[in-house]
Amino acid sequence: MSVHFSTKHLGSFIKEDEFTAIWPQVETAHAQLEAKNGPGSDFLGWMYLPRDYDKEEFARIKAAAAKIRADSDVLVVAGIGGSYLGARAVVEAVKGMYHNDLENGLKIYFCGNSISPTYLNNILDVCRGKRFSINVISKSGTTTETSLAFRVLRKLLEEQVGAQEANQRIYATTDRSKGTLKELADKQGWQTFVVPDDVGGRYSVLTAVGLLPIAAAGISIDEVMQGAADSMVRFSKLGPDNDAYRYAAARNILYRKGKRVEIMECYEPDFTMMNEWYKQLFGESEGKDNKGIFPASCIFSTDLHSMGQFIQEGSRLMFETIVDVKKPAKDLFIEPLEGNFDGLNFLANQNMSIVNRKAMEGTILAHTDGGVPELMIEMDDLSAYNVGYLIYFYWRACACSGYLLSVNPFNQPGVESYKKNMFALLGKPGYENLTAELEAKLK
Repeated sequence: MSVHFSTKHLGSFIKEDEFTAIWPQVETAHAQLEAKNGPGSDFLGWMYLPRDYDKEEFARIKAAAAKIRADSDVLVVAGIGGSYLGARAVVEAVKGMYHNDLENGLKIYFCGNSISPTYLNNILDVCRGKRFSINVISKSGTTTETSLAFRVLRKLLEEQVGAQEANQRIYATTDRSKGTLKELADKQGWQTFVVPDDVGGRYSVLTAVGLLPIAAAGISIDEVMQGAADSMVRFSKLGPDNDAYRYAAARNILYRKGKRVEIMECYEPDFTMMNEWYKQLFGESEGKDNKGIFPASCIFSTDLHSMGQFIQEGSRLMFETIVDVKKPAKDLFIEPLEGNFDGLNFLANQNMSIVNRKAMEGTILAHTDGGVPELMIEMDDLSAYNVGYLIYFYWRACACSGYLLSVNPFNQPGVESYKKNMFALLGKPGYENLTAELEAKLK
């Protein structure tokens, strides 16, 4: 089984009759999703996407990725939020954090997710003198961070290869028929891919938004989609053995007991960006109406030397969800050291993955004894298939969990608040009345 939700360490925190008690609410959430009559029902295009995706566009994505890999040294992906997190998460989970350094061929970098001039200058320095292509991702084409990055990247590309050749190296993932970016792409002749109207950004990784960068990285998007499709078949069925729903139920049972923070943890550093994707998925979906479980993350054993103390003995406000990757991409045999100067020969003559697992098991026991509930998501490995499988697991669990909280899991009204203030303080036309008010507050 590619992904399994385990409650074996929850016995002292959640009893089985508590799952029974909350299950009618899970059934209601499932019914709302399937009938598409719950809050946010206009954004349920992800539910059967692994089966019903646009096959013609899928083929064009693979062709574009092959072209990029053949004619470019660097692909820069410009996007923010769901327009970059999912793609980067999959690439680093499957290929590893250091894939750009360890592999020959195309290098992939992400920008447009920050307003830091230092960050963007570093990306420009990476591109100068190299054959590079750009994948700009924005439904509207006016997202501040992404549009600023794309503006300067496009200028550099045109300076290096000329406007005509630059137009063959720019790929726009945007609205199907409208918006600033779509209009510009059509005018310039850029190849375009679609951000579906019924799929929100944080659910978009298995659309062209994520699939083009993933395919360009050399990952089989057929395998990713097959994993998601098999996961869809399994987790779209209502029943007490639906692990996605049991995970959602466990989260909400703990929330109602005062556990307001979930720490997503993995003992594989290559999972770091998957943690970041999880935080957007659940943070934007649940954080509304003064409700929600705050999504945090750690990579162990690294963060045991920073956050471990708080988790063990700090405020009892959190629970942990461990992603247990059974098989590492690469293992390392530990040989005995003559003289044993570091005192670690007791670890010799076994694979390092065994040591990592014992660290996990010891931590689980310590934290459980310390009063921290431990949830576990078990998966075989971080292959393309299994990462696709895990993505759909998270999608179903998040949607159900949002409905259990009685919030709309598919909107994000609070995201606009900072943008309004930022535009006013920067003097954007149309925000003049707010500018003076905000400047006075800052004095």
